[in-house]
Amino acid sequence: MINTNIDQISYSNTVKSIIDNNCISCHGSIPTNGASIPLTTYQNVKDAILNQELLDRISRNQGDPSMMPSGGTRLPQPIIDQISTWASEGFNE
Repeated sequence: MINTNIDQISYSNTVKSIIDNNCISCHGSIPTNGASIPLTTYQNVKDAILNQELLDRISRNQGDPSMMPSGGTRLPQPIIDQISTWASEGFNE
């Protein structure tokens, strides 16, 4: 049975656009501006959450030197919550 719940958070319908709009300028296929990892694929983003503390880095307070996006404005909490929910719900693709 096909899931028709459009409210379900998945990489393709939610997370990819958040990453593309806020992270890809540094975390592209060839990371720039001091970024250490690419965030261009589902697997990149999943691995960054599981192994690179991505949720911690985007959840830090504005002004924290380790906050992401680096040198930018902290993501709004509802956006961070969507990424966190995606992870806690099993990284739906």
